[in-house]
Amino acid sequence: MALRTETDKETGVALVTLDRPGKLNAIDLATAAELSAAWRAFRYDDEVRAVVLTGAGGRAFCTGIDRSVQVPQPSSPYTIDDPLLTIGPKANDLWKPVIAAVEGMACGGAFYLLGEAEFVIASEEATFFDPHTTYGMVSAYEAISMAQRMPFGEVARMSLMGTAERITARRAYEIGLVSEVTEPGGAVAAALRAAAVVASYPTLAVQGTVRAVWSAKEAARAQAMAHAPHLITLGNLPLERQAEAFEGRGGNGFRLR
Repeated sequence: MALRTETDKETGVALVTLDRPGKLNAIDLATAAELSAAWRAFRYDDEVRAVVLTGAGGRAFCTGIDRSVQVPQPSSPYTIDDPLLTIGPKANDLWKPVIAAVEGMACGGAFYLLGEAEFVIASEEATFFDPHTTYGMVSAYEAISMAQRMPFGEVARMSLMGTAERITARRAYEIGLVSEVTEPGGAVAAALRAAAVVASYPTLAVQGTVRAVWSAKEAARAQAMAHAPHLITLGNLPLERQAEAFEGRGGNGFRLR
């Protein structure tokens, strides 16, 4: 199992941990299926009234899809098979509040998860970046997710600068991506405290509020997502050239801002 779930019945808070620290909590097909199943199970678990999502090991919250995953693609530029599209709580019709606790790196496909959390708490050592363009890939779903949480210019810069820059937790707080910055190692504890407060309130009112806030941005997001498949298909380098770029750069050579 690549996912650990612990529920505190006293507070009504579940802690979900991506547990692949050796892979920087990258998501393979099994992990994607586990995430989807976990969110859907929470819909029926009345003991869970709020959820905290984090990554194990401290080095990374999540680094997106595992590069070893092979996902065959249809030939049409108007459709794409993306296993990360269903890893988030909203994609699985869960309207209980989810708080993301970020320690270390959060990049690429991690934004599918951050984009569907109610808010994000990060430690001082957390960093955020989007490597797609560096390796000849279109950042579509990820950039669209972040466009719901960050100013346009910040999303564009992060998406276009690739691995050359990483956004610090402090900068992420300044631009609204992160709602609270903690001391190193403190993100999960802070998220659990916040989740316990939310979970103590009448659950139907909380879920209705989550749904109302989400509806404010849902139409624009849905329209943007509809354009993503053919943009990715038309803009991505062939897989072998992506691999060459990945091996050649090694993910290094960045600066913080």
